[in-house]
Amino acid sequence: MTTPSTRSQSFSSWLDKSLEDAILADIAIDEPWSIVKQFSEIVRSSGSVEERRAFNILTEKLTQFGVPFTLHEPECFISWPLAASVRVVGGSGQSFVAKTSAMSVSTDGKKIKGEIVYVPPSSLDAEDAVHTVLNLDGRDVRGKIVLVDGLPLSNNATAVAESGALAGIFISPGSRIHESICTSIWGTPDLDSIKRLPRVPMAAVNHSDGQKLIDLAIQGGTVAVATNLDTRWRTIPVLVAEVLSDVLPDEFVLLNGHLDSWHGGVGDNATGNAAMLEIARVFSQHRSSLARSLRIAWWSGHSHGRYAGSTWYSDTFAIDLAANCVAQVNCDSPGCRWTETFNSLSCMSEAAPMIEKTIERITGIVPKAVRPPRAGDYAFNSIGISSFLMLSSTMSDELRHEKGYYPVGGCGGNIAWHTEDDTMEIADPDYLLRDIRVYAGSLLAVLNAPHHPYDWRLTSAEIRSTLTRYQTAIAGDFDFSPSFAALDRLDQALNSLYATASANDPASPEARKFNYVQRRLGRILIPVNYSRMPPFWHDPALKIAPLPDLFPALNAKRSRASNDSLQILRTHLKRGQNRLVWALMQAQELADRMATASG
Repeated sequence: MTTPSTRSQSFSSWLDKSLEDAILADIAIDEPWSIVKQFSEIVRSSGSVEERRAFNILTEKLTQFGVPFTLHEPECFISWPLAASVRVVGGSGQSFVAKTSAMSVSTDGKKIKGEIVYVPPSSLDAEDAVHTVLNLDGRDVRGKIVLVDGLPLSNNATAVAESGALAGIFISPGSRIHESICTSIWGTPDLDSIKRLPRVPMAAVNHSDGQKLIDLAIQGGTVAVATNLDTRWRTIPVLVAEVLSDVLPDEFVLLNGHLDSWHGGVGDNATGNAAMLEIARVFSQHRSSLARSLRIAWWSGHSHGRYAGSTWYSDTFAIDLAANCVAQVNCDSPGCRWTETFNSLSCMSEAAPMIEKTIERITGIVPKAVRPPRAGDYAFNSIGISSFLMLSSTMSDELRHEKGYYPVGGCGGNIAWHTEDDTMEIADPDYLLRDIRVYAGSLLAVLNAPHHPYDWRLTSAEIRSTLTRYQTAIAGDFDFSPSFAALDRLDQALNSLYATASANDPASPEARKFNYVQRRLGRILIPVNYSRMPPFWHDPALKIAPLPDLFPALNAKRSRASNDSLQILRTHLKRGQNRLVWALMQAQELADRMATASG
């Protein structure tokens, strides 16, 4: 791994202390806490009248603060789960409290009957009871109702649908049933992704009822499942406010988060909505001091359309985003109770030093950055936009274990996530104030730094580490040396590039040229590391491994069982390596040209 030079390290440590202090001092809790309280009483289903009330509250506040905004109204594919039932056929005739999942097939209340078959997960990890992995192992479940641990998330829901089963019943890990969406389609479907729309009904029960159903399955019992959903095209709001810089108005940072919710959705995501509004208020007051513009977007369609709002924006403003967006910063579930760590800090490698230093400086907490998962409203990966934050603060693993909680994807680790329990008690005003300041400090670092605070050698190092792991797995059957050689050349070019960085004014010609190269490096390196789809298309809402084209190298042991499988794997990896090497060559040539021109 290349060690960043002192000069390039200064990118991540750039700080206008007096301006940061002034902005942080102006952040207050009164307005955001009022928003959290108001939103806690509004069930914000995507495209609903109630959700529009919440958007109206924001637009009234933005008008009051003098922040210009645009309220877009796209038509997107949205699914409201209404009701579900699971009942034993014969015997006790017991009925269980059940929910269905957004995008599930609706039976319109009609009962589907079948033998219930329990399929345990391939590995039941108590540390990840929500994201279990279904493995049918060739088991014939056609014409039956499959009982599965975990939530009806897209990978398991797809497996159930493709198995020929009549329906799926999923066992939530706790006493509450977590709301969910069961499609892998990211945003509104296109001609290709529409084929992945779920084809069978999905229901979920809580943990204790799930154990009863497991017993019934062992006895060869029969159940009846019914679902009712309202799935159709709906007009949803997408609200975008803009704090326009007078210096570099076209360059912008996109702060974003979803407004729609399950139930009251206090920790997911009323706190985030309130944080973004306070950021809009305060940064508008300091607009004359900003080098770049700040866009703040509140999405609908996150929960009921698999990120439909953010994906619509990514599609509609794709060229502007590709040309001018410096970073996208997601704001989901800040300011929840008991959140004394930043141990699940989503951040792309190139931006990690900047965000880590900012959090430690503002909070005194040392964060732990992790690779962003294929989740949240990260609808911009295939464009190649540097991204950081999704969830912010979380409770510690020790506290979670002490409380007997399993990990969840929001609410700071509180298992009220996606349930009726996500109410005011989940939010904490002191932690919310702290987290708003974290967002403000990190945004300022990108908005005003003379050089975008990214070190692409850290991205190169991540790619090198991933390749090393893949090469070890497939040793002797495929050679990644062309990729390693291309990485060596890229690192040399990046060293030369960073040695030329000297501008102190972000509006100077030198800085603008340098930052254009920084953004272009992202457009080249991020997609190959985060996406299998071409630019401007959206990968499924499934786990995406680093260097996804080359990830199958980890299956080498299984592929060696037959010559056919091994040859197919080699062909796949050859094509994937071609894509990677070409991307690395383009990045190297870009960096070399800039370094030569500035030398």
